[in-house]
Amino acid sequence: MKIIDAHLHFSDIKRFRNCAMSISKVDYDLEGLTNEFKNNKIVCGIGMGLQETEEKSFPDHKQHNPMIINLLDTVPSCLRYCIGINPYTLKDNLVYELHNIEKKLQEDNVVGIKLYPGYYPIPIDNPIYRVIYSLANTYSVPIVIHCGKTYSVKGYLSESHPLIVDRIALKYPNIKFVIAHLGDPWVMDTAAIISNSSNIYSDLSGLIIGSTEVINERGESKLFKDHIKMAIEYANSYDKLLFGSDWPLVPHQTYIKWIKELIPTKHHQAVFYTNAITVFNKIVL
Repeated sequence: MKIIDAHLHFSDIKRFRNCAMSISKVDYDLEGLTNEFKNNKIVCGIGMGLQETEEKSFPDHKQHNPMIINLLDTVPSCLRYCIGINPYTLKDNLVYELHNIEKKLQEDNVVGIKLYPGYYPIPIDNPIYRVIYSLANTYSVPIVIHCGKTYSVKGYLSESHPLIVDRIALKYPNIKFVIAHLGDPWVMDTAAIISNSSNIYSDLSGLIIGSTEVINERGESKLFKDHIKMAIEYANSYDKLLFGSDWPLVPHQTYIKWIKELIPTKHHQAVFYTNAITVFNKIVL
């Protein structure tokens, strides 16, 4: 079965490098990514645009828009990506930043937009984002929204609850929205939202962070596994779920195996491949 990883990272972020080296135990470089894709039949990955002006500064209020994937000078052929938005510099220099965002949206390998509420303490219904929603509508690209716990002690969790996505999606019915990480720990809220809204999806990335050993131990915890599985089964919306890994925060092979255990076999094709093509409709394979 071919797989699309709908949520990973390929940016020069110190926290990602440290995690890859000491926590998830993966090679966070092109060779490491290429090997993981080849070994797991991953035909495409979608990176989340993210940058920092100095090490450990994300969420970096100074970073210009749009944030891209910049681990290398060029985007690998196996990747597409969502441009990340920093609301602070967008607000401070709207015309300049908006021009650069729109130029990127015209590139073939840019397939969506990524917002980081919780990391940036500006809610996604703030008026500053209206221009972003307008561009997403114009260029027919989805918007991926971080929801749930942040991978940073600087996170503002009150801003990253998935229920706010429901409010925005009602205002912009022609835009596809993706709730990242199943909104964990608010997975039941996410389940209710995706089953009730025609234009909201969710990816299954980042539910566990760590090495193969950690995934095996954490993933087999009955309480934790039931926590995720209950939401998936309650939603009963397998056309709304997308596989994502959050690589380099986990190795692909073990994480794929664990997600497969949560999804009925008859829905594997949809969750691991077809739904990503539906949402990120600029992808051509």
